Amino acid sequence: MSFPSKVERAKCWSHRDEYWKCLDDGKTEAECKQFRDQYEKFCPALWVKHFDRKREYMKFKEQLEKEGTCRLDGSKADTSESTAQSSKAVFNFQTTNTNSYN
Repeated sequence: MSFPSKVERAKCWSHRDEYWKCLDDGKTEAECKQFRDQYEKFCPALWVKHFDRKREYMKFKEQLEKEGTCRLDGSKADTSESTAQSSKAVFNFQTTNTNSYN
């Protein structure tokens, strides 16, 4: 398959956006099937796979930003506490003795 032209890329992105909008409106996969079919029809399969993974990542990132992180025991981590711990870990790493090659 050759690389899609500018017009073909625009069609692909348009159908992808329509499908994502349908999902963002709270509809189920079944309700958005017609949009998904068009999305798959106009976009190369590798692009569909890439865009689907990108959407999953964006949703995951959005959820983390909204809800924050949690510890392994399931309790929520305070974002200021988490940031302080990360900064301390980075500082400790940067100040350790790295002269082991001498």
